[in-house]
Amino acid sequence: MTIKGSCCCGGVRFELFEPPLMLGTCHCSRCRKAGSGAYAYVRAEAFHWLAGRELVVRYHPKPPMKFNRSFCKRCGTSLGDPDSGRILAIAANCLDDDPGVAVSFEEFTPDAPPWDKPA
Repeated sequence: MTIKGSCCCGGVRFELFEPPLMLGTCHCSRCRKAGSGAYAYVRAEAFHWLAGRELVVRYHPKPPMKFNRSFCKRCGTSLGDPDSGRILAIAANCLDDDPGVAVSFEEFTPDAPPWDKPA
């Protein structure tokens, strides 16, 4: 099973060799401002760069925040943190194929803005 992923301009491309371990949504202001709140968590061994790694730029937040943010420097697509360690948080908006899993958790729901409510 291969799940492809890419940025908006197609410069950054990657693939996953197995389904994500889980998919979750974060409603904190940092995730909203970074352009993605849904993340697919994958084992580092299941992730492979196809193209554009040189286009990836990282934002390192000030402590106590720990979660880095990566973006395509050409189009600005939020990529999550594809270089974060053993378990990678990949922005679900980048997945081109069905990951085979659904959102299984939400966090920081009290921080969700008024417009981010079910219809």
